[in-house]
Amino acid sequence: MSAPVRVLLATSNPGKLREYEILAREFSVAIALLPNFREIPAFEESAPTFAENAAGKAQHYSRYSSGIALADDSGLVVPTLGGAPGIHSARYAGPRATDSDRVIKLLREMEGKEGEQRRARFVCVTALAREGRVFAVVSESAEGMLTKEPRGTDGFGYDPVFFFEHLGKTYAEATRDEKNRYSHRGKAFHKALAVLTDSSPATLARLHASKGVL
Repeated sequence: MSAPVRVLLATSNPGKLREYEILAREFSVAIALLPNFREIPAFEESAPTFAENAAGKAQHYSRYSSGIALADDSGLVVPTLGGAPGIHSARYAGPRATDSDRVIKLLREMEGKEGEQRRARFVCVTALAREGRVFAVVSESAEGMLTKEPRGTDGFGYDPVFFFEHLGKTYAEATRDEKNRYSHRGKAFHKALAVLTDSSPATLARLHASKGVL
């Protein structure tokens, strides 16, 4: 594809939008919020898995535009908490809770846990759809440890307590370029873009069949 690919982001999360805008600069991609997003009936993320929520969200919002819609479902998985917060990461401390509220609740749940008990991973599943048809679902994760108190001022969500060992710092202490290079969302976005920019006959056939080529 010689012309820039235009991708419409389906999210109400300003932190996600900022991350995707930075990620898109590395590629021949124009990314923007889905037009009139806040006026579109909201998609209820009630499925039991990240993949189902991401695919359902992309399919739902793609019906309100002729472009390619990108949606993701992501969250923090803590094995010692039985996988929580998991798919409920954004609602872990209640529907109107702030990022700080969610972090406080998580740290309270982790009290008394040491060493490998504090291991956690971020998961992101990204889906692409056009006019009600999903044509790609990709996933990625990032492994880390939970700190005992917030560190850093950048990022959003659980970033201040997610220590990424490869960088030796929390996501909130990392630069945006560092985080995007190694994060679950950054890696999943790269996979999604590979689908859009792959010019192999098989991939193009799948995209044309789903009206996924601009």
